[in-house]
Amino acid sequence: MWVERLFQDLCGHVMAMTDLPAGAPAGFIDREIRSGEGWSERLGEVLASCRVFVPLFSPRYFASEMCGKEWYAFAQRAIHYRARSNQSAEAIVPALWVPVPPSQLPGPAERLQFNHRDFGDRYVSDGLYGLIKLRLFAEEYERAVYELAKRIVSVADTVRIGTGRPVDYRLAPSAFGAPGGGAGGPRPMQVTIAAATRHDLPEGRDADYYGDNPQDWNPYHPDAARPLAYVAEDLVRSLNYQATITSFDEEPSHPGGKQPPTTPEILLVDRWALQDEDRCRRLAAFDAENRPWVTMVVPWNRDDHQSRAAEAELTAKLERTMPTKMRQGRAYCRAAAKGVPSMEAFGQILPQVVEVAAQQYLRHAAVYLPATGGGGHSERTRLMGPMAQTQYIPETHDAATDAEDTDDGQS
Repeated sequence: MWVERLFQDLCGHVMAMTDLPAGAPAGFIDREIRSGEGWSERLGEVLASCRVFVPLFSPRYFASEMCGKEWYAFAQRAIHYRARSNQSAEAIVPALWVPVPPSQLPGPAERLQFNHRDFGDRYVSDGLYGLIKLRLFAEEYERAVYELAKRIVSVADTVRIGTGRPVDYRLAPSAFGAPGGGAGGPRPMQVTIAAATRHDLPEGRDADYYGDNPQDWNPYHPDAARPLAYVAEDLVRSLNYQATITSFDEEPSHPGGKQPPTTPEILLVDRWALQDEDRCRRLAAFDAENRPWVTMVVPWNRDDHQSRAAEAELTAKLERTMPTKMRQGRAYCRAAAKGVPSMEAFGQILPQVVEVAAQQYLRHAAVYLPATGGGGHSERTRLMGPMAQTQYIPETHDAATDAEDTDDGQS
């Protein structure tokens, strides 16, 4: 009832501030379509085309997996726009329905650059729900809704992220993390780049795909203008992770053998990088350690003529060098290791392998057994590592799903 009133009030202001034709819809509210036939498809179409996304912040909102899916679906459009243009674009205008402490905001909401105090002090302290419920605050409510509508119109006029392909809402991940994970900040995720630079390319390889550092690698040039490491960082952050970007060339070697996990990790591998024999040897040693919490993704531009011509040779070398990673994990992990042909495909598959890395990290993380002292009573086993400080809960073990998991139990 109250949310619908807010929606109608906002639409009225938007109509008055724009040249929308009379009778044209000024916006959509998902409650209108969620209960009808084909609501998932309809919602996907709206999220792929709407100009501005207005989430109503509240503890209940961030606890909702469905709301997290909507946020994720809309956010992908801005990420893909930035990947292709290398220009930022933010078309999310948050509204405070019920104030939420900053410590309880998921990463995607916490990172929004938005000053709620512009809409009034009472709005910040009570939220729109408090203002709309009490007649005493009617004037403050009108001011807040008017200012919110002005901001929505301004963003719609100045930000163009383009339409996207509708996301299958039922299969989309949540931008707020795993269902039931509770409130909290982003979880750690390392993104490691194993790629060449323009200074150590194989003879004849086009330098347009590379930069001065491995992190500058842009395999989807010219379709993408942004280095892939930073596109991956945006995608990882959109899933409520805190990404750390590193170069494989700078990672320390571990001659003593396999090391315990410290964080889940995504390894982005340039097949051309294996032409450097020292890097190839170190990747082979890395593969031999069998780290299931590290999932490998091999970006492979189908429009790169040099890569297409050398595909058979480079693929065979990667399979010889990293046989464990090539066969490890579930079906989509193995597909990611065999080659991701476009930026769009990369955006679709990365969220899946990110969650696998997180689950495998929790499965293989070292355990800490506290000293029992004199009474013989011991505390419950705890997971060590940075994700032990989060409320992330792994998926329930499912035998049917794990039938295709080729972790091999080697830990």
